[in-house]
Amino acid sequence: MALLEARDVVSGYGDAQILHGVSMNVRNDEIVCIIGPNGAGKSTLMKAVFGLIDCWEGSVAFDGADITGHRPDEITREGMCYVPQTDNVFPNLTVRENLEMGAYILDDVPERALDEVFARFPILEERRNQKAGTMSGGQQQMLAMGRGLMVDPALMLVDEPSAGLAPDLVDEVFEKILAINESGTAVLMVEQNARKALRNSDRGYVLEMGENRFEDTGAALLENDEVIDLYLGGGGGTSGEAAGD
Repeated sequence: MALLEARDVVSGYGDAQILHGVSMNVRNDEIVCIIGPNGAGKSTLMKAVFGLIDCWEGSVAFDGADITGHRPDEITREGMCYVPQTDNVFPNLTVRENLEMGAYILDDVPERALDEVFARFPILEERRNQKAGTMSGGQQQMLAMGRGLMVDPALMLVDEPSAGLAPDLVDEVFEKILAINESGTAVLMVEQNARKALRNSDRGYVLEMGENRFEDTGAALLENDEVIDLYLGGGGGTSGEAAGD
């Protein structure tokens, strides 16, 4: 049984339909990526899964339970966390305060979880009393992931983890994602750097114009001639998301 299963999801913003019946799943302990061109609906699917926008049609199930129409806080309580691409830290709060906010659904801040996040991201412990808004983009991305881990999720959703980062920081962020996965948390990520995402994923989905186009292992998609021509040709990654994506 899949840990997460989205089936025939139709969604969008206002009167603009972006997703036209998209299906995907994530199994326990997997890393799964979603790639595709601008406007394909990648981030829209992520938001629909996490309850940030409504599913107009279709369904989303998590750990065997139907969560279609649930609020993000309810979904978080079920064991899923979401790391958005932008505005993913509270800039005027310290690093520690940001992490504590990640445990807002719990009665108390779990010190064990805090210690584990600091062990996983030593830079966060080093800067625990620093305002988050004064940190680099890469450090803020790690803080956002650390905050998500405060609830010990079974699944982490990560939207564009490499966006705007220097190449060396991109490598570091992906190393952290792999480590998070190795510790037992499944990962679903939307990523603009398609080659990097597929290289670091068990499986991948390619969306185009709000519909499923390809699904396979990350390694197989990297070798698929059509995928190479359409999405990987030339430089080594799709560009960033469009406003409605």
